[in-house]
Amino acid sequence: MQLFKTQPDFDFIAWRWHALLVSLVIVVAGAALLFVRGGLPLGIDFSGGSLIVLEFDEPVTEDAVRDALAPVEGEKIVQQYGDAGANQMMVRLPQSGPEVGTSLEEGAEAVRSALQASGVGGFQVVGQELVGPVIGQELRQRGIYAFVFAMAGILVYVGLRFRFSFGVGAIVAVAHDIMVTVSLLMMFGYELSLNVVAAMLTITGYSVNDSIVVFDRVRENLRRMRRDRFDRLVNVSINQTLARTLITSGTTGFAVLALYVFGGEVLEGFAFTMLVGVISGTYSTIFIAASVAILITQGRAARRSAQPPAPARTPQRQPQSRRPGRKSRVPARKSA
Repeated sequence: MQLFKTQPDFDFIAWRWHALLVSLVIVVAGAALLFVRGGLPLGIDFSGGSLIVLEFDEPVTEDAVRDALAPVEGEKIVQQYGDAGANQMMVRLPQSGPEVGTSLEEGAEAVRSALQASGVGGFQVVGQELVGPVIGQELRQRGIYAFVFAMAGILVYVGLRFRFSFGVGAIVAVAHDIMVTVSLLMMFGYELSLNVVAAMLTITGYSVNDSIVVFDRVRENLRRMRRDRFDRLVNVSINQTLARTLITSGTTGFAVLALYVFGGEVLEGFAFTMLVGVISGTYSTIFIAASVAILITQGRAARRSAQPPAPARTPQRQPQSRRPGRKSRVPARKSA
């Protein structure tokens, strides 16, 4: 598929400082919201809650049950439970009391009252239990360690495969995508759940893959554009891979957008995170990763040029030694 009739020649590098300013504004705004609200709101998967299984006398949809539970406070997750013919729904509610029994009974009673008041149909509670946090403190620490080790592995791989500056650029771009995504999650009121964490891990790999495509083209152009400035070389490489980047990001973005619109409330957080990640990953590849690689490369070149040249060493002539066994031609002086 050809998007451009001729090779595009957009000057992306000229707009890198404007792009960095936009990213800085978003990240600072998200950090301010995190500070004001005391952190990112945790979903049921992290904070724990009650799990209630309902069996209805007649088939009922998830949306009907979700609308009926609107008066119940807090986040509510409604999913079909078991086979479709069993007419069972699973409802997850946040923990509402400090005691296990109190929290469980209060959640179940709130669900019964809301469903009876809505007239959704006959039902009975066939199961209920208190669900603790799926990811506790230990698992969160392991997740952080795994993320740090993964970033270190990416840095080593990209640094050895291409250049060290490219590896740093890829890591900075990934960190940028995560911070922008968290900031927008705060702005739009989404909570941190397992689906959101899965989406963040997905966009991490997506962003690195997109950056590697551009860096691979930069490496190819280094052989035939040695006399050009490095920023000019990077800009040409971005334009050469622009069609591929737009096609990949466009197809992925449309799929995620459809999931966001038609996927329902359960997948809304996942789809929103993926949609932000796809846009941010494409943006960071063009502006963030390339800019960091240019800054490091040009900084090294400037330091090398600033160093005084080593003084030239003049070769010293070695004294010629006489060959062994050769007599001197200087005549001996006669004595008087």
